[in-house]
Order: sequence, then C-alpha cells, then structure tokens
Amino acid sequence: MTTKRKTYILLFLILAVAFFLRIVNIENTPPGIYPDEAVNAMDALDALHNGNWQWFYEANNGREGLMMNLNAILFKFMGVSVLALKLPNILFGTFTALGMFFLTKELLGSRRAGLIAAFLSATAFWSLNFSRMAFRANMLPFVLAFAFYFLWKGVRTKNYWPFVWGGMFFGLGLHTYIAFRIAPLILVVAVITLMINRKRFLADYWKQIFVFVVFATIVAAPMLYTFYKHPEYIQSRTANVSVFNPEVNQGHLVSALAKSIGLSIVKYNIWGDQNWRHNYPPYAILDPITGVAFTFGFIYVLLKFIHLWSLRLYKKERHYRLEIYTFLLAWFFVMLIPEFMTAEGNPHALRAIGTMPVVFLIAAMTFEYFFIKSDHYSKLFKKVTVSLLVFILLFVGIFNSIKYHLLWAKKVETAQSFDRNIMDMVGYIKSQPESEEILVVIESMQRIPIQVFNWERPNLQYFYPAEIDQIDPATKNPLIMITDYNEEILNKLQIKFPELELEEKKDGFGLSYYILK
Repeated sequence: MTTKRKTYILLFLILAVAFFLRIVNIENTPPGIYPDEAVNAMDALDALHNGNWQWFYEANNGREGLMMNLNAILFKFMGVSVLALKLPNILFGTFTALGMFFLTKELLGSRRAGLIAAFLSATAFWSLNFSRMAFRANMLPFVLAFAFYFLWKGVRTKNYWPFVWGGMFFGLGLHTYIAFRIAPLILVVAVITLMINRKRFLADYWKQIFVFVVFATIVAAPMLYTFYKHPEYIQSRTANVSVFNPEVNQGHLVSALAKSIGLSIVKYNIWGDQNWRHNYPPYAILDPITGVAFTFGFIYVLLKFIHLWSLRLYKKERHYRLEIYTFLLAWFFVMLIPEFMTAEGNPHALRAIGTMPVVFLIAAMTFEYFFIKSDHYSKLFKKVTVSLLVFILLFVGIFNSIKYHLLWAKKVETAQSFDRNIMDMVGYIKSQPESEEILVVIESMQRIPIQVFNWERPNLQYFYPAEIDQIDPATKNPLIMITDYNEEILNKLQIKFPELELEEKKDGFGLSYYILK
C-alpha cells in the first residue's frame, strides 16, 4: 500500500471519528437548547413558513443569515428537531478537520502534519463543543481553513482555479459570523509580505489576485448590499461592549486593553473561558498536551519570524518560510482582535473561534518536529519515539472525548447554562394531548425554545409573569407551567384556579419546573 493511500485512509478515519463525536447523543448533549440557538431556529421557521428569507436577521442584536437559512432548508426536509437545528455545525465541524489537513499539508509540505492537525481539530473539546451547538460562529474555522488552503495552493501553483475557490470561500465568510469582518487584514499582511519577499510578486500574480477579489466580491455581494442599505447592521452590538467605550473601560483605556489582551492569551493554557456553554471552567480551552504543543510551536514560529525578517531586512536574503510564519502570526493575532477588543466576558472562546485552525496547525508543528527528529536516530529509537507520539495523540483524542461527553455533559452547571429545565418543559408539553389547554408563564427569551419545538401546537399560550392578571379565569381545566417557584405568581394563579394543584417536576440534574394541573 502506497504512503499516499495510507494517508487518505487515515484521513477518512479521522473524519469518521470527527463526525461520530459530533453527532452521537446530540438530542441530549449539550443538555439543552440555549435561547440564542432557538432564536436562530425561530428565524428559520419564519423564513420557511412566511417567506421571510433574509441575508441578515435583525433579532438578537443582528446575525448573518447563512446558518438560519440552512436551518430552514433542513426543517423543510427533516422537520423541526434538535438534529436538524445542529446538523449544519456538525458538518461544518467535521469538514473543518478536512480543511485542516489540506491547509497544513500545503503550508508545511507534510501529509503527516496535515493528519495531526486534522486529528486535533476533530477531537479537541473546543471544536467539539461549538460543533454541537447551533451558533453560527462555528462556520468561521471551516471557511478560513478552506479559503487559506486554496489561496496558498494558488500562490504555489499560479493556477487560476485555486484563486477562484479561495475567493468564493473567503466571500462566504461574510455570511457566517461578525468576527470574520476583520479577516481581510490577514490577506493584507500576507500580500505585503509576499511583495517584500518576492521580486516580481505583483507582476506575476496580479491577474490571480484580481480573480480572487472578483469571486470573493460576487459571493459576498448580497451581504455587502445589505450593509449598504442598512449601515446600522455593521455596528450591531459591538459599540456597547467595546473596550474603547468609556462606560466599559471606566476611563482607563490602557489598563482595560492590557487586561483584555492578557485574558485572551492565557485562555489557551492557563485560565479559560468561565462560561459553561463555551468551556469546562476553570480549565484552559486546550487540553494540557495540545496547549504545550501550541506554546512551543508558537515560540518557534515567533523566533523564526524574527530571524527570517532580520535576514530579509539586513542581509537581503529571501526565504519562503518567512511568508508562512508571518501569515500564521498575522492570522492568530488578527482573529484574536474580536475577543480582546470586546471587554465583556473575557476570556471568550467563542469570539476567538477564528484562531482555532491556526492554533491546531501550530500545535501540529510541534508534533511534526519530533517526528522529523526521530528520523535522525536508530531504527529502534525511531520506533519508540513514533509509538510514543502516536500514543500521546490518541490519548489527547480520548481525553477530550471523555472530558466532553462523560464529564462536562453531566455537570449541573452545564445543564443550568443551557436552561435544561426549559427543554424538560418542551418534552412535557409534547407528551400532552393537543386538546389540552396549556398556559406557560415565562420570560421572552426562555419561551423561544418552547415555541420552536411546539411551532404548530394548538391550545398553547404564553404569558409574562407580569401578565398573570390577564389570564382568563374562565379557562376550563388549564395546565399551567412556570419555570421557577415564585410564591406571588403561584398565589395569584391559585386564586384564579383554586382547583389546580401544584406539582414540581425535577430532572436528573436536579433542575425543576412547576405545573398547576
């Protein structure tokens, strides 16, 4: 069997593992549907049933519409379900691993390094977590991995088709997540570096660059036009949480910015995102082994970057690796900007999701370094080293899988952060006959998951807690549901319906909701 064939068999197995880890038990893990996910589903249902298809949806501070439109299509063919809601991200997360293989192989010239990067992407807790939620941000690593793969393949081959595909993927990025809007800065740094490092770069590549820009613009055009018609969409909610906002930095911009940058950096190895939806607090977002590999790889890239730029500027020497190392550092720091420029909730694994591919790529460089070094020693030493490295990688994959599926998923904090009791209410409502008159007393965001999964159910009404007095006491034998034990609300309800009895419903996490029946 040829080496190439072995490589693609291993790649297929990695993708199979990636898909399995993302789809297994998807109905129950995470243990709930967060309202932000449900808002996407509501927009998808509105588009599907009312024809209100949008490139940009205004609700919930504004969101790019690609994810919601994909959900609408899946709802049409699969019905409204947790799987249909999350399937786009399951697939995006799986195929991000494929993009990591091709990108890493292209940049480092090594299939083995590509397999390592793909494996890390396939099994990392960080990637698994967001691939199993319906947040549109998870599309960003997929788009960046493939856009940059085709771009660098085009630079190497000078063929036009990679620039066509690269442009289309890059243009697609504008339809994914707000953090992508800073990504063109990576291209600016890459092009400037290529111009400095190659004698005739613009003369040789201006046509290919033009092709890339044209196809990126064509794909991005609907969103660009939307922003032109509605410039308020561009700002969205960023100004309210920006570190430059005096209300946020309290008049201490420099210290606030320094703190924000520091928190953004330490999340990879020391102190991670403290939001249970995004991470397993208080741990770093990378497992210890991948974190150490990333740190050593990052230091290596930084030192080589300084060394090669010194040679270029002072000795006029040209090294193609200068372009790669500059690109990797630019990617990392540029895609970190959406996190550290936003002072709210840092460290923030979601806002920094654009760094995910480059983090795994740099970590793969460390493993590849030891694989290469083993070639310089005896066959026995090489076998022992290679076996140890393979064991470590398998351990990383198993560790992250257990951490996600058997530890994090069982935590009550995780269930609370995903409003598990709301999905318990969804299940109870579905178990009742449609003739049952059900009144749900609940806040606006919490009611959205119930609305999504009972989209067409008759005899279901919603009331805010402040609207208790509006409930008609003449309603015959209603079933009333509330999320929290509130004596004032319960007293009012039992005055209206003295025949109803209170019952607490508690799930395996110890979370409750209440019914009057």
